[in-house]
Amino acid sequence: MILTKNPASGKLLQIYAPYSEAMVFSMLERAHAAHLTWRQVPLHERTALLLKLADVLRRRSESYARLMTEETGKTIRAARAEIEKCAWTCEIYADKAAAWLAEEEIAADGIKHRVVIEPLGVILAVMPWNFPFWQVMRFLIPTLLTGNGALLKHATNVTGSALKIQEAVNEAGFPEGLFGTLLASHTVVEQVITHPLCQGVSLTGSAEAGRAVASVAGKHLKKVVLELGGSDPFIVLGDADIPAAAKAAVTGRFQNNGQSCIAAKRLIVLKEIEEVFTDTLLAEVGKLVVGDPLDEA
Repeated sequence: MILTKNPASGKLLQIYAPYSEAMVFSMLERAHAAHLTWRQVPLHERTALLLKLADVLRRRSESYARLMTEETGKTIRAARAEIEKCAWTCEIYADKAAAWLAEEEIAADGIKHRVVIEPLGVILAVMPWNFPFWQVMRFLIPTLLTGNGALLKHATNVTGSALKIQEAVNEAGFPEGLFGTLLASHTVVEQVITHPLCQGVSLTGSAEAGRAVASVAGKHLKKVVLELGGSDPFIVLGDADIPAAAKAAVTGRFQNNGQSCIAAKRLIVLKEIEEVFTDTLLAEVGKLVVGDPLDEA
């Protein structure tokens, strides 16, 4: 069983039953079948559905934001901003699609070459929990726009958010089965990657997860995109504006409760200003409010 809990209170939120292997592969087959038709749909019709998805996200923003906060502990204000970012991204891709997907001619060695963007098929996404909607949407929007099908294996602690994303895509009017959320084990996900109908995989997560996915994808010559963890440095030199640097460091370390792949992981400070910077930094940290993430404050 899959259990989701509120990390702020420890309260059990929901219990989900994993899908059977038969159901998972049925969803893969349906996504592939839907893609074969979807890839022929004119671009203006695809972009119209992206605008409808933006509308769904905004109309349901409060319920989606509350669910994200309950599943991840992010503040309700940050959760609302995440939904708005997803809706805005739908609109940007809809607006720029014709230009971004246009054929491009390139001259090389006196010969004309064309760059053409074409759909691959069904793409699997393996996504982390820290930005439950945004991590998925930044993959899903361009994937669907370019005529592909898509499947999502989300982090288990945001299963509710994963299912709501599928609900939003369906409500926007995308073809039935084109996108689906898989409630599946790592073993079944590996089988999906190796399946002939899966044409690629996009993973955001740990280096360990990246190695596992890259190994399977490489063995079967599947397209793969990996965004893995980092150890981002925040460097403060002698001529820095100390108060501004301290505020920026707090934002860099604590944004999204510190649960961000681009958070400042290491503060590297010139020895001569170490003491004054540390005192200023601790004063800024002291201003942070710890409490119920559903509290507007």
